[in-house]
Amino acid sequence: MGTFHNDRGELHGITVIVETKGGDCLIGRFDLEDDRGLLLRDVDVHRSGDTDRTRAEFVDRASRFGPWPKHRALMLPRAEVATLRRLGEIA
Repeated sequence: MGTFHNDRGELHGITVIVETKGGDCLIGRFDLEDDRGLLLRDVDVHRSGDTDRTRAEFVDRASRFGPWPKHRALMLPRAEVATLRRLGEIA
């Protein structure tokens, strides 16, 4: 259950997974969505072509232990978002 800020939307405070049209995968806490895009907090990123671990390994680790934040806050333009889901839906 997320925090209770009615003006922030139903996903506020929920850990989400965002796949971008460029092939990157981001996992972080959803803060808000406005005309600038999505604001995520405490974000971990798996870049397309990352050779350290597969995307499946990245998502599996985040679903078990939570994301390991690389960015305290990240604004992602809505036009770059391919999919947006709760991390719990795939864990």
